[in-house]
Amino acid sequence: MSKVSRRRKEEEEVSNLIEKVVYVNRVAKVVKGGRRFSFSAIVVVGDGRGSVGVGYGKANEVPEAIRKATEKARKSMKVYPLVGGTIAHEVRGEFGSGTVILKPASPGTGVIAGPVVRAIMDAVGVNNVLSKLLNSSNPFNVVRATFAALDDLESVEQVASRRGIAVDDLYHNYTVRWGAAPA
Repeated sequence: MSKVSRRRKEEEEVSNLIEKVVYVNRVAKVVKGGRRFSFSAIVVVGDGRGSVGVGYGKANEVPEAIRKATEKARKSMKVYPLVGGTIAHEVRGEFGSGTVILKPASPGTGVIAGPVVRAIMDAVGVNNVLSKLLNSSNPFNVVRATFAALDDLESVEQVASRRGIAVDDLYHNYTVRWGAAPA
């Protein structure tokens, strides 16, 4: 494969990604001549099919901070198991004083979440989920708590093997509860 075709393929993969700026923070350092401002940004990048990453960047200008954060987010992407546009089971993630609870929702519910959790769910490709944020609304803690919750997700196969039952039995229970088999 030539360098040109490899670069073109990488550009296609990058163009298919969903990039969301979650939060931009301005900080001021007081120096002799006045205030010197710098910026930090949190960016979430996902493919909408279960893969998502988060990045944090700091710079003296907003676009540069966002670029750095986006670059780090692409490098930190991980794959999470999804079931029919939602998560397979309820999970709870904690970081610092922030706690995020994610619950699966039936089709048509949508993403019931705050702006930080919504950005992550949109990037990962979850269409129906309920969430609750407890204790802290600090975007840095909320992002890390949401990723801690996503890290606790198990695929249908992992749940079936842990329970010692067949995957078909698990799908039967899912169909009875939610009304449709997962895609």
